[in-house]
Amino acid sequence: MRPLTEDESKAVFKKLDKYIGGNTRFLVDRKDEEWVFRLHKKKVWYVKVAVEKLAGNFSKDNLVGAGVCFGRFTHAGKFRLVVTCLDFLAQYAQFKFWVKPNQEQAFMYGNNITRAGLGRITEGTPRHQGVVIFNMADVPLGFGVTARSTLECRKLESGQCVVFHEADVGEYVRREEQLL
Repeated sequence: MRPLTEDESKAVFKKLDKYIGGNTRFLVDRKDEEWVFRLHKKKVWYVKVAVEKLAGNFSKDNLVGAGVCFGRFTHAGKFRLVVTCLDFLAQYAQFKFWVKPNQEQAFMYGNNITRAGLGRITEGTPRHQGVVIFNMADVPLGFGVTARSTLECRKLESGQCVVFHEADVGEYVRREEQLL
């Protein structure tokens, strides 16, 4: 595991800023313990410093990962968030989206959310903004990008897409071997 380079850090924080905005500082400047972002095999891990020191005792080939996987870098060098960081995104999310029970399963299978599935949305959510998706009982289900702003959502017909799917907790079952 190694520290992120400056370009890698910019890519990671730019993507995190899309979902949690200024709350990114709460990930870096924690009161309880010191946590850091580290890169291992093209995956970005959010790790306690004490755990990172212990992980240094293992060879790179024997270490699968340590901490919470926040995302990975593609072959093109772009950063993609993965569903394992959902707990942190949900905790610090700026914009939230609540889906109706009849659309939960469709979202969990990787489909976009239509206007018919819109339960609630944070007021003032702009178009193409990262949002965390919750069910009506406030359980985080995944995250995505808004296709329309809050004002536009009110005027749409029921079949129109309002949130593009990015990741959901159903990936733990569908893509289990790829998450690690």
